[in-house]
Amino acid sequence: METITITLPNERFLKLKETATHLKVSPEELVRVSIEELLTRPEEAFRRAVDYVLKKNTELFRRLA
Repeated sequence: METITITLPNERFLKLKETATHLKVSPEELVRVSIEELLTRPEEAFRRAVDYVLKKNTELFRRLA
């Protein structure tokens, strides 16, 4: 596992700490989970779009087959 260091403006860091406290996690855990969500979201959005197109065009694809 790798480690990174980021620099945040004071107001953003305070907001991060407040949010983490509210969620009962550490600021580091909140950042890690947020990054995981960000990195997996495009794949999920693409999968949903593919499912939508396939479902919407099922009849067309059946006719073309």
